[in-house]
Amino acid sequence: MVHWSSYQHSSFLVTLLGLLLLSGQTHADEQAGFDCHVTASGATFDLTKLAGEYTLNQTRESPPTKTVDSLRFNLCADLKPLDGVADSDQCSKGVRACLTEVNQKTEEPDRVVSVIPLVEATSEHTDTAGLSDSKYVSLVFNGPTYPHPSNSTPMAQSLSVTIRCDPDSTSDPKFVSYDGSLLNLEWSAPAGCPTQHDSEPPTDDKGGDNDGSKEENVGSGIGWFFLVVLLAFVAYFGLGAYYNYSTYGARGRDLIPHRDFWQEVPYMLKDVISHLCTSVHPRRSRGGYVAV
Repeated sequence: MVHWSSYQHSSFLVTLLGLLLLSGQTHADEQAGFDCHVTASGATFDLTKLAGEYTLNQTRESPPTKTVDSLRFNLCADLKPLDGVADSDQCSKGVRACLTEVNQKTEEPDRVVSVIPLVEATSEHTDTAGLSDSKYVSLVFNGPTYPHPSNSTPMAQSLSVTIRCDPDSTSDPKFVSYDGSLLNLEWSAPAGCPTQHDSEPPTDDKGGDNDGSKEENVGSGIGWFFLVVLLAFVAYFGLGAYYNYSTYGARGRDLIPHRDFWQEVPYMLKDVISHLCTSVHPRRSRGGYVAV
């Protein structure tokens, strides 16, 4: 017979596994961020060929000094720390677009005025696309706030990236403008051309590729699930054994957390299987005869 304590143990185990699965999935989602695959206006765009770090400069004259706005960004991954630059003079980890304002004056060292994180790995974004004669895809990333230079009012930062379709060549990205809140960036590249549109049914080859990608996504999800479950069991038994050892001085089998419950698991499974077999294959009648 299964005791009530066993149900308590099983409830504890299910709760622990649920929390670990939830935290693992949340961590995976946070780590993923924007993957440079965009679907907008029924069309898909692959921006992975634009991956990598870029640096754009714009100079504003203000005699006797000038200010250099330096934008460093990577659409598909977080920016790497710059060697030889103080942490206070560059954006922190987890940023994908960073604007640095440097004040320069003749015969004086450069002075970093502002370090503005425009886009973080987890920043939300909205996508639009033009599918007429002039094809393009436009992305707006909503970043954190940054104090206004004149009155210190928090200003929401954002980055607008417009990639125009050029099937033949890729231009250098262009720093268009920055108004203290929104930075506009333009580009021309094959990535601005849609790879597929709903009004154009895919060919057999594309359909096969899509099926393969779906199967790959499903397989990846199942793999993550079993990996998290395995890690949950390892953490459960490891922490439980350590607790029993440090608290009760347990040895051998006594190290197993909730040992009584695990000893009853085979009998519980046996009862379940027996019940299922009885339900699927009920006992046959003997035609009304009863053995004497």
